[in-house]
Amino acid sequence: MPSNTLGGQVAPDRLDRLSGLPVLAVDTGGTFTDFVLYRGGQVSTLKLPSTPADPSEAVLEGVRQLMDEVGPFLMVHGSTVGTNALLERKGARVVLVTNRGFEDVIEIGRQNRPQLYALAGHRPPPLVARADRVGIRGRLGPQGEEIEPLDPAEVEALRGREPEVWAVALLHAYADPAHEAAVAKRLRAAGHLVSVSSEILPEYREYERTSTTVVNAYIAPVVSGYLGRLEERSGARAVRIMGSNGGALPVARAREEPVHTVLSGPAGGVVGALAWARRAGFRDIVTFDMGGTSTDVSLCPGRPLRTREFTIGGQPAAIPVIDIHTVGAGGGSLARVDPGGALRVGPESAGAVPGPICYGRGGGGLTVTDAHVWLGRLPADGFLGGSAALDRAAVEKPLAELAGRLGSTMEDAAAGILAVVNSSMERALRVISVERGHDPAAFVVVAFGGAGGLHVAELSERLGAAGAMIPPDPGLLSAYGMLAAPVTKEVSRTVLVAHDDAACDGQLGEVFAELEETATTRMAEEGHGGASLAVERWVDARYLGQSYELAVRADGWVERFHEAHGQRYGYRQDDARVEAVTLRVVTRAPGLPLDPPALEPATGATPPARTARVHTGGRLRDAACWWRRDLRAGHALPGPGLVLEYSSTTWIPSGWRAEVDESGNLLLRRTN
Repeated sequence: MPSNTLGGQVAPDRLDRLSGLPVLAVDTGGTFTDFVLYRGGQVSTLKLPSTPADPSEAVLEGVRQLMDEVGPFLMVHGSTVGTNALLERKGARVVLVTNRGFEDVIEIGRQNRPQLYALAGHRPPPLVARADRVGIRGRLGPQGEEIEPLDPAEVEALRGREPEVWAVALLHAYADPAHEAAVAKRLRAAGHLVSVSSEILPEYREYERTSTTVVNAYIAPVVSGYLGRLEERSGARAVRIMGSNGGALPVARAREEPVHTVLSGPAGGVVGALAWARRAGFRDIVTFDMGGTSTDVSLCPGRPLRTREFTIGGQPAAIPVIDIHTVGAGGGSLARVDPGGALRVGPESAGAVPGPICYGRGGGGLTVTDAHVWLGRLPADGFLGGSAALDRAAVEKPLAELAGRLGSTMEDAAAGILAVVNSSMERALRVISVERGHDPAAFVVVAFGGAGGLHVAELSERLGAAGAMIPPDPGLLSAYGMLAAPVTKEVSRTVLVAHDDAACDGQLGEVFAELEETATTRMAEEGHGGASLAVERWVDARYLGQSYELAVRADGWVERFHEAHGQRYGYRQDDARVEAVTLRVVTRAPGLPLDPPALEPATGATPPARTARVHTGGRLRDAACWWRRDLRAGHALPGPGLVLEYSSTTWIPSGWRAEVDESGNLLLRRTN
């Protein structure tokens, strides 16, 4: 049953001027697939169970339900297809072409130990088998100079192999892509799908560049096939895919460079959380996205923080991604008693099929959601806006068995499940804040995802944050963020030049001009250009001799680097030589200008509420229960209480109060 609550309306003239079409955002999660439709200034929302065997089934069903009797539309999609292919090792067979003697780069990797205290650590096996790594003659130097030419006979012989996809990563291709281009041209002429490092990541560090190219190749057939079917069967006039860096990209580019989509859904959540936080007047936030399978957290001091030190499934992918930390803790996380008698929760999940026991779909393992239902924090008649009922009685027997193994009451066992999962999520929040030198007291935690509102008050208190905020329809916020996300294109090139070299300014200016022309031309080809296109120049810099870089804006980049180094490491060396390692140009076309109207002011202190019985503080208590659709700006909701809505439920503990601002956000703060 669709809902119509998220964000109210968007000015039709602004939406039509941008696209002229209805826009449907789709976020595929581990448990639910979420839909947000903007059409004629109106908002419609929908949640459907995900279909892990074929994610497109849920997507197409949502399109059928929401787009009935509607003409052409634009789809913005956050996909987990590439992520799952990597994690489950269900990608394509890849043959890697590299320089002779460098076939084992992706297996040797770096010298870091994945298990620090293990006597014999282990890494996941490479995505390319040893027999599928082909070394060829030909060598370029670090300045792009040719040391040894390619052997045309060897290149021609490659065409005798029949992999599903090729990956080409030759030495120093960031300095001159000529050798890679020659190999790729021969392979593509034979009709092969090819991923080329100088096209994917023209930067130094052979291991990361090779690994990123292999990851792109490994998931390309799976992602390309999925997106092709979706584009063909959905009826959408155009499809955009949410990128891992917080920007969207056209479906054609996503099919060519699927490595940029591996954090697709979580990135949309960060963009959406920032958009709503700014409306509430908050600049510095911690995003807390608790879904059915996992929890994603990210620290945003006024903007998303990005990183290129990213690993997924044990494979480095040196692409720009929003810095998101993920733990296996969600509403569907399974509880168990380990051999030592301790209660454990996650990372295993009930997923979408069969889901928690209370969903009534045959689930057999107790989950975090089941614990909430038993304790009354998730009323059985309030699920999906009251359109679906939860089966509390089905939870009783398995919960009693778990309590028996723990030697506790059922209520204590359920509360224990919540305490354990809270500890996992608190550790994740501390990793991205306290452990990186940030004081949580300066940040507001923005909670979303289907389960975020049930945990955010207690976690904010344990973290020592300034407070908490829950945007409207938080269970659909990642899809909302996909609508608000800009379309982006980033290009880069390694230069390795010190700031005091005589040719530094000229070389940097020349490379930046070439990168900017490449990026803006590609954006224009995809239909984005003109005065609305924003262009940013960045420099990855380091003190000469250091191993890693800090990214700073290009204007005044040397002083900016000194300042960034002092902030990050506590010291700066103003007399040291600073090296520009890699130059980057980022182009952005604006996303949809979504401006929800202000809520009407409240006429009373609190809206009408019914009473629910909730176990809290070790006893059964009455708690007020409000529907979010009845809230108005200025309402104050004292705890203990519950706020019910279509996509989520918010728990207000005793000693807390939720205030409603004019944008419809719930602002949670302690009252004592």
